[in-house]
Amino acid sequence: MTTATTVILVMVVVTALAFDFTNGFHDTGNAMASSIATGALSPKAAVTLAATLDLVGALISVKVALTITNAVIDGIQQKNGLPNPDFVGTEGGKHGTLLLLVVLAGLVGGIVWNLFTWLLGLPSSSSHALLGGLVGATIAGFGFSQVNWLGHSTEKLDGVVGKVLLPSLISPVIAFIVAAVGTRIVFKLTEKMGEKFRESRFRWGQVGSASLVALAHGTNDAQKTMGVITLALIAAGEIDTNAEIGIPLWVKVSAAVAIALGTYLGGWRIMRTLGKGIVDINAPQGFAGDTSTASVILASSGLGFALSTTHVASGSIMGAGVGRKGAEVRWSVAGRMASAWAITFPAAAVVGGLMLKIGDGLPGLLGPSVVMLIVIGVSLLIWVRSRKDPVDKHSVGKDWDAEPDAAPVVEAAQHVHH
Repeated sequence: MTTATTVILVMVVVTALAFDFTNGFHDTGNAMASSIATGALSPKAAVTLAATLDLVGALISVKVALTITNAVIDGIQQKNGLPNPDFVGTEGGKHGTLLLLVVLAGLVGGIVWNLFTWLLGLPSSSSHALLGGLVGATIAGFGFSQVNWLGHSTEKLDGVVGKVLLPSLISPVIAFIVAAVGTRIVFKLTEKMGEKFRESRFRWGQVGSASLVALAHGTNDAQKTMGVITLALIAAGEIDTNAEIGIPLWVKVSAAVAIALGTYLGGWRIMRTLGKGIVDINAPQGFAGDTSTASVILASSGLGFALSTTHVASGSIMGAGVGRKGAEVRWSVAGRMASAWAITFPAAAVVGGLMLKIGDGLPGLLGPSVVMLIVIGVSLLIWVRSRKDPVDKHSVGKDWDAEPDAAPVVEAAQHVHH
């Protein structure tokens, strides 16, 4: 492996772990927003529990990681049990270095979209941001045909459409239905209990169901970074392509630690939207919603689907709101979230494609270096802007309509929607 390839590989690994970190704080609310909103857990206890279980969940399975490695870019799809040698860096591959740049550009697309939606307090999909960035960079580098849209078996649909896009449409609907039915059943079975007694009991149940969501998030989201790093190692020729492709232990551990650290940081802005912005939920609703989220994510992880935990969690919270008689869902907030969902994949793809053109258009290491400087600069600008209207552990659980610092976030989100 040449010195230039080694440097680019290091850039890719560092950027992948940075994306994993943003994924952690971007998605903390998926597991803990409802528990904080109902008072089942304090904000600090919630993020500590979520980070611990994210770490554990990330080490349980690698099916989703292998989906990312094999099902996105057609050129590295295994043929007769082996990756295409054209895409292997040290085996005389023609496209190994370009594939590394594709991965780097795709990661930048995912990071930029994650930070932008975090600034607006919009719970969009980190998974779709990453995959959109990779697809956009792949199209810019290799052409539209090199994206593995349908997979090598159209009956199984094991490419981007079957493993990513279809689950993203179906999973929030399933979660919505399961949570709505579950909430209705919970209230029916406990209608003779006093409200205070029911709240206190279901808060304990919420701790358990929220823990399952955090564990499920680790099994799904951290593995996406593992898959991307493994893809980069294949492109650089660091993984023996004459053996069965696996995920190296150091990749598993580093990705697990990165997402756990991000989760511990706490994505308070998005957590506030999920916990207070969609619907004012009580403990039984939170229990039903979290149980629905965990069930759908764990089932999908077992099947290797790289779905969005954010879509599932949001669908569950809306379903829990509808399932309780008299509960009011703020459909305007839900509509803005749906708008962000719709543009996540193409927006990240545009950024990924643009970064690939910059990275590949400049000589030597100048291109990838400029791409790294761009993502660092954009990240700093977004962080500085976020300090103007901070949301922290002290304000995350306050009433949505009564909290003044929610206004700038909602106002900015409205601009995105319009």
